[in-house]
Amino acid sequence: MEPFSPEQRASIEAAITEAESKTSGEIIVVVATASAGYFAYALMWAALLALLVPWPLIYFTNWPVEHIYLAELGVFLLGALLMQWEALRFAIVPSSIKRARAHQKAVEQFLAQNLHTTKGRTGVLIYVSFAEHYVEVIADDGIYKKVPQETWNGVVNTLTTHLGRGRRTRGFITAIETCGKILAEHFPPGRVDQNELPNHLIVLDGRWSA
Repeated sequence: MEPFSPEQRASIEAAITEAESKTSGEIIVVVATASAGYFAYALMWAALLALLVPWPLIYFTNWPVEHIYLAELGVFLLGALLMQWEALRFAIVPSSIKRARAHQKAVEQFLAQNLHTTKGRTGVLIYVSFAEHYVEVIADDGIYKKVPQETWNGVVNTLTTHLGRGRRTRGFITAIETCGKILAEHFPPGRVDQNELPNHLIVLDGRWSA
């Protein structure tokens, strides 16, 4: 499902263009409905539940082995079917795994969007994954030499607060404006300012990935 209306997308993309007009840096915003589908993890749980089925049946019943096998198979199939329910599937995945997967996806997007190839290494990625409730700002080497991580953590905290209060568009615009000001302070526009990367909002749907 598209998380933004056309008007909201236009407002966010206008904020990117405005912020980049005051700096030689590049800002990319990537929004994912989810960073992964976690199907492998769900199937693992279904298999573990199925493996537990034979033990009580072996010790407390006189069922033949064929019936026990069918019961085990039935539990696995039922579990696998239940795990297709997205809310349940995401609920059983530990937060640490979801954070790790979202961080991995953020790094992948930093590379996929060519932020590491900008002149002066001054690219910044704002990555948000809604299903994992995850926000990260990744800056390239040229920026990290001048701007400490604590500064980007402040951007993350502000955006997270806005998102938690249901102010998606306002949160993204505020984060973009803040990143623009940080970049403008350390990386003002060049004599010939080149907009190396597109300014559009990138929306991904990772719910059907592994």
